[in-house]
Amino acid sequence: MPPAPAPSAHPLLRAPVLPTLWRLAVPNMVAMMGSAVAAIGETAYVGQLGVAALAGMALVFPLLMLQQMFSGGAMGGAVASLVSRALGAGETARAEALVVHALGIAVVAGLATTVLMLALSDAVFGLLGGRDAPLAQAVAYAHVAFLGSVGVWLLNTLSAVLRATGNMLVPSAILIAVGLVQVALAGVFGLGAGPVPRMGMQGIALGQVLAYAGGTVVLGWYLHSGKARIRLQLRDAKWQPALARDLLQLGVKACASPVQTIGTMMILTWLVARSGPQALAGYGIGMRLEFLLVPLAFSFGAASVPLIGMAIGANQVARARRVGWTAAAMAGLVLGAAGLVLAVVPDLWTDRFTRDPAVLTAADTYFRWAGPFYALYGAGLSLYSSAIAANRVGGQVLAGTLRLLLVGAGGAALVAAQAPVWAIFALVAVGMAAYGTASILLVRYTRWEPPLRMASA
Repeated sequence: MPPAPAPSAHPLLRAPVLPTLWRLAVPNMVAMMGSAVAAIGETAYVGQLGVAALAGMALVFPLLMLQQMFSGGAMGGAVASLVSRALGAGETARAEALVVHALGIAVVAGLATTVLMLALSDAVFGLLGGRDAPLAQAVAYAHVAFLGSVGVWLLNTLSAVLRATGNMLVPSAILIAVGLVQVALAGVFGLGAGPVPRMGMQGIALGQVLAYAGGTVVLGWYLHSGKARIRLQLRDAKWQPALARDLLQLGVKACASPVQTIGTMMILTWLVARSGPQALAGYGIGMRLEFLLVPLAFSFGAASVPLIGMAIGANQVARARRVGWTAAAMAGLVLGAAGLVLAVVPDLWTDRFTRDPAVLTAADTYFRWAGPFYALYGAGLSLYSSAIAANRVGGQVLAGTLRLLLVGAGGAALVAAQAPVWAIFALVAVGMAAYGTASILLVRYTRWEPPLRMASA
């Protein structure tokens, strides 16, 4: 068996930072088009089911985002970080063993998500302010969508493994295909077509479940076939508690930030719900775009992970920090431009989902307050991924805590003052600005040390 290559042999350790980040980020950004198509298609279908359905989707979104951020951003980032560091150190066997353990964790996490959501969705959506028809619509969607949680976890974990090797094209292509299939199936099952009856919210959710299951099968086959830099080998795989511990230690720490983000959104959703279903539906349209902006920022953050992980694995800390700052600047520019456009012309997005004047007014107001601060928010989100790659997520947890506290305290004050809905959207903007600013400062003053000694494969 030939000896493992030296860490310096990997081209990502020598490639120029800016063009390499663009090369790695562009496939991720294109993949977001698949997510955008799915988001627009789903929300357009839901809009045809009425205002109650739109309000119900606003209740479900925070938990859908939490699942994506846990599986793709937090645990996915931890998987990509540890696998890329192993590759940077020339430890291919360790990298392949980490993949098997990551998939085991994904299956358990997906099953736990399904059980919790089937048992608690009524109570959770009720706490968020859901009542009557919107609550019933939210529960109908959730009881089908979260049946596919294992598929979501596995697909995001497999995508993270490929990204760790520097291969962004294959997972991006699969995600685009998943988005397109999801839209097609959601339309057929949700609205009905030919012999297929109209299933409403349950049918729209079923499209997501089937699309993610198909994507998981294809990506799993690709890794098992040996076409990637590392190979998925389940036969004769042995469970090594030390490897699982490495993944869980980093992943659990990284999960704190999504919990804070979704906690913030749940508080805001509850505040907006007090203003009625039209305001909640309008906020849901705005939050749907935020659901897309998080993955867009993730495109740059994810592109930084293999570069940072391999650099730290090869003890090139200065290069790792340069990659993180460059990715954050790119994310801030892209999201900032989108936010400014929508702050000026919000109907570019809002008119695609409803014609209800009250709903459109609420959505337009949201974008005019929040849009100008998407740049800071995007930079913070990118730095979150970079910090996971460096195993230095403490600062990002503090930034998320600051945002959560501001929204919680500000929300209590707005409720006491019986403030109008625009004041809640102003609070959204303040939270985004605080999160982005704190993320930048905390990364600036946090040292990125070489990785702690990891257990051998």
